[in-house]
Amino acid sequence: MKIFWAVVGKELLSFIRSWQLVFVVLYAFSFEVYIAGSGIELKPRNIAVGYIDASGGGLSQKFLSYFHAPEFLEPVLFESQEKLSQAVFDKEIMVGLVFDDTFEQNFRKKHATTLNVLLDATAASQAFTALSYLQNIAINFTAHSFPVELVTHKLFNENADNHTFMALTELLSITTLLSVILTAVVFVKEKEEGTWDIMLLMPVNAKIIILAKSFSQVIIVMVGIVISVGFVIFGVFNTPINGSFFAFLLLSFLYAFTGAGIGLFIAAIAKDVMQVAQLAIVIMLPLIFLSGAWTPIYAMHPLLQKFSLISPLRYYIEGTESIFFSRNTYFGALPVFLGGNSSRERALFYWFS
Repeated sequence: MKIFWAVVGKELLSFIRSWQLVFVVLYAFSFEVYIAGSGIELKPRNIAVGYIDASGGGLSQKFLSYFHAPEFLEPVLFESQEKLSQAVFDKEIMVGLVFDDTFEQNFRKKHATTLNVLLDATAASQAFTALSYLQNIAINFTAHSFPVELVTHKLFNENADNHTFMALTELLSITTLLSVILTAVVFVKEKEEGTWDIMLLMPVNAKIIILAKSFSQVIIVMVGIVISVGFVIFGVFNTPINGSFFAFLLLSFLYAFTGAGIGLFIAAIAKDVMQVAQLAIVIMLPLIFLSGAWTPIYAMHPLLQKFSLISPLRYYIEGTESIFFSRNTYFGALPVFLGGNSSRERALFYWFS
């Protein structure tokens, strides 16, 4: 154990002395998570709207009054449909509305009324979300009776806040990358300096050295996670946590060791730090894309859904989201499997979940 902790202390001291590496880790766990949470917006914001009004009445203006900030910019009037179409092609506007000369007349007479919409669907997510906003505006505007009343109850993220989800997802991705790269770099640097073979010849169990070096990088990653969660996730975005923070730390600790294992595999075949970066990208990007961090698992191709089972990040994301948002943890299933109903077991259940 003395040798183990000596190697751990040596690696931590080496990390602290490398101020460039310290800066990269702190930046990744702070500003990178903040940028992902505040800069990536999936909901429509500041959408440019243009329109042509040939109806000659005030009904179209009343309809346009529903387009307001922060989702939409003030609608801009165009002289002709050609100019409106060209503005859509030039990406000056995303949504183009054409009120024909029969729009108000048909509406007043309760006939079928047509509103032509030109939509730039390059950014498909925002475009079709904006279209759903437009459809809701049309439904509310017409005030027709609807036979079914929809009552919506949002679960786990009641305010539909995208910032908390994106920041937390970015934190998990950063944890994946750094746990892999830091561990791989530690061993490859020993190769480059020619000291790895010397360490293996020492009268010390090689497994202890490997475990100690890996454990030191796990400690660094865990410190980064605590800093990121404390200052960014909780401090800046005020993300709620409905489960146990201890359960999240335990899950992160186990997952960091998983990343360290992948880093050991990369270090075994890489000859220098440049190869570590290349192999890490080749291995980790598919794992991130298949994890559900950017695209829900159920929305993937069935074959890719099966491939996603090999991504450890998938289970880390599912476990973390359960702890933060839905107050369900994998620890909560423990009393069910044990079949226990005692007060002590119920207390443990509520403490973990």
